[in-house]
Amino acid sequence: MSIEENPQRWCIGLIGYGEVGRILAEDLRARGITVQTYDVKLGTCEDAAMRKHAAEHAVSLQGSHADLAACADCIISAVTASQTVAVAQACAHGIRPGGWFLDFNSASPGAKQRAATFIDDAGGRYVEAGVMTSVPPYRIKVPLLLSGPHASAFAPRINALGFAATVCSDRPGVASATKMCRSVMIKGLEAMVLESLATARHYGVEDAVLASLRETFPSIDWERQASYFFQRVIEHGRRRSEEMREVAQTVREAGLEPWLATGTAERQAWIADLADEGLFGSREHHDFARSEDWRVEADRILAHLAKKG
Repeated sequence: MSIEENPQRWCIGLIGYGEVGRILAEDLRARGITVQTYDVKLGTCEDAAMRKHAAEHAVSLQGSHADLAACADCIISAVTASQTVAVAQACAHGIRPGGWFLDFNSASPGAKQRAATFIDDAGGRYVEAGVMTSVPPYRIKVPLLLSGPHASAFAPRINALGFAATVCSDRPGVASATKMCRSVMIKGLEAMVLESLATARHYGVEDAVLASLRETFPSIDWERQASYFFQRVIEHGRRRSEEMREVAQTVREAGLEPWLATGTAERQAWIADLADEGLFGSREHHDFARSEDWRVEADRILAHLAKKG
């Protein structure tokens, strides 16, 4: 059986070795799959943590996008949204003829289509993925929507490696459009909950607000959900803000002015700035953005604002 017909013999190349990349690496290696990776942050202050994780899981490190592409049967791009097209362009210089390129990134349909052009023109096979919920709880089984002309051929191969992918269209951009429209709601809800409850905390009315939310939406545990939203925005606000700028572009491409998406991007970026300043503790510490009570983080934000005011 050829490597093409047996994905278990593939070498998977991960572009981006952050949270998502490391989760995929762990789960693929647990299945005996060969994994190599490249991240532009190698050689920076994050180098040591990346190398430690790679060594622990027998993941090989490459020195460039092209080097990784040249040795991978399937490349998975899991980077920040703003780098979607640049990564595809960089990998196109080394991609093998017929090599697969799975784009995990939260970018607009237009950005995905530009990325596809680089890969396909270089002789590779680009497949667009829409990651339809948060990766950590599901890990490699996170629900994926695939689209593009190569999606149907790719789905059974990637699922043989443990993924949970379904094909939604043979047209490029469809998976991304689905993901982006979902993010208007999900990332917007994160920003709204953070803004609403931090403000309510300032006025001392948070219990009344939460009681009203429970009455209107009784199926949601608002205390637990609020703490989760605060954690995720604080920890991943930068990535979320970039995604929401891509969401805004998606809305523009539909002919609408993206007022809500833009506002969400600004709120997520604002929290990311505070996190970078150390307001929520050091990222190296286990308790960073890990409070079980959203009020702890809200009080930090309010205390910060009080000092500035």
